[in-house]
Amino acid sequence: MFTNEPAITRSRESILSTNKVIRNTYTLLSMTLLFSAAVAGVAYQQNWPPMGIIVTLVGFFGLMFLTNATRNSGWGLVSVFALTGFMGATIGPIVNLYVSGFSNGHELVMMAMGGTGVIFLGLSGYALTTRKDFSFMGGFLMVGILVAFLAGLGAAVFNIPGLSLAVSGAFILLMGGKILYDTSALVHGGETNYIMATVSLYVSIYNLFLSLLHMLGAFAGER
Repeated sequence: MFTNEPAITRSRESILSTNKVIRNTYTLLSMTLLFSAAVAGVAYQQNWPPMGIIVTLVGFFGLMFLTNATRNSGWGLVSVFALTGFMGATIGPIVNLYVSGFSNGHELVMMAMGGTGVIFLGLSGYALTTRKDFSFMGGFLMVGILVAFLAGLGAAVFNIPGLSLAVSGAFILLMGGKILYDTSALVHGGETNYIMATVSLYVSIYNLFLSLLHMLGAFAGER
């Protein structure tokens, strides 16, 4: 009986390759999250001052460019830890502001962490188990994130609390969609570089956490 063995072999190799990328991505993501949390803990304990929006943006985009440029070499791992460590350093002072500014600050931070974990695990797990293709969301997410980012800058520059809350709400929805999109890309071979996949998921988790913390502080914070 005739069988198309080359095609079957290629299919098996493709599945094995995809599974390897997924495994490496979630392994590296776990390590970078722990490292980022450790840096954030140091920044919190040492009471580091906030970096400011300009330093944060320059540091983020600079390290993101470096990670992208070195993604296919061993230096890519160094770059991704530098990026996530830097982002962790920006979280520490923010957490300090909430802990010192609200009597229930610790509870707000824990609720934001728990909510972030539940949302990420739920959405990423859903995309992994159902294997649904969410690539159709790419254009919408790109435009939505750009608009929300610009609106967030406007809210920060002109000090508009209402707009800032709206941006946080939008980012929660957008980051949820991006988690589905990024996980789907891993499953269907749209993303084959585990370093860039890790960075993309980390950024979603980072923004999701800060947006949830902002919303919780506004509606459940006790001064």
